[in-house]
Amino acid sequence: MPIDATVFRSRRDRAAQRARSRDLAALLVTPGSDLAYLTGHRIHESERLTCLVLTADGSATLVVPELEAPRARAAAPGLELRLWSETEDPIAAAAALVPRGRAIAVGERMWASFLLRLQATLPDRTFCPAAPVVAPLRAIKDASELAALRAVAQSADRAYTRVRELVFEGRTEREVGADIAALLGEEGHDEVTFTIVGSGPNGASPHHNAGERRIARGDAIVLDFGGTMAWYCSDITRTVHVGPPSAETVRVHDAVRKAQEAGYKAAREGVAAQDVDAAARTVIDEAGYGTYFIHRLGHGIGLDGHEDPYLVRGNSEPLVPGMAFSIEPGIYLPGKFGVRIEDIAVLNDKGVAEPLNEVDRSLAVVS
Repeated sequence: MPIDATVFRSRRDRAAQRARSRDLAALLVTPGSDLAYLTGHRIHESERLTCLVLTADGSATLVVPELEAPRARAAAPGLELRLWSETEDPIAAAAALVPRGRAIAVGERMWASFLLRLQATLPDRTFCPAAPVVAPLRAIKDASELAALRAVAQSADRAYTRVRELVFEGRTEREVGADIAALLGEEGHDEVTFTIVGSGPNGASPHHNAGERRIARGDAIVLDFGGTMAWYCSDITRTVHVGPPSAETVRVHDAVRKAQEAGYKAAREGVAAQDVDAAARTVIDEAGYGTYFIHRLGHGIGLDGHEDPYLVRGNSEPLVPGMAFSIEPGIYLPGKFGVRIEDIAVLNDKGVAEPLNEVDRSLAVVS
């Protein structure tokens, strides 16, 4: 991600405003996507505390180990740093920056050991999750984030185009998964985070770990893979078939394809997330496979592979332009096969769902 201090300052200002509206004293955010979103600083989790203390009045200080100071300065120019040495107590340093009185919101990635020590250091304070403050901001992507999501989705599309040329029959799922990972890298991904290769009956497990099963002629194969490029995530699923598919496989795939199309049509500005799920689910119910659609329709995506908004029954949150999410209906027949089709879509400025993944969604026949 290009370093632009004004972008991150604006994000912190908006987060501080939301903290004020909730009568919070401060947000405390440790390494993870929230910290990257608010500061531009992405660093591994560690027993050495790194913590952004963002007060409700907009003051921001990054508490950081002294040995990590050069990286922090490079990633977050202009952000005030509170360095701590190996002999200091970083929890006390962070606690000293928190204004008195009101509740403190902590990021969901904060280690329990840090939170417990903060609670002991500030025993008279109430602690609550920071997600209600930060998640709604992250859910609505700005122009640079949408460009990053589009680029990484196009990279995944290019990889899938080449995946269809692979030899599947006689090879293990693990071998095919390694090929997919290599193709993602060749097409521009910085990191590959998962490759699901669910062949035959394994395809009925939505998050199957690619294993040693040898792929055979007549197998339907669920291919779900993704990773990151410039921090932002891809996630795409297509179902292929080794040799000509059976009538049942075609029937199931058609139902999933129509369900995805219904999801796209339903995803409009102001529509509740749960209603998009319901639109796709109705198609699968009417096709007679409702029992076998066993997960939500979709999840938000950005700096994390799964984030707000979630397209699931019970979520009445209205969709707004700038939201990015998967539309991924599936049918899973135990002991037989599974089918899933997944794209990443964004609600554009016209208030309609625009696919970022555009590669062929048909039931491809592979060798």
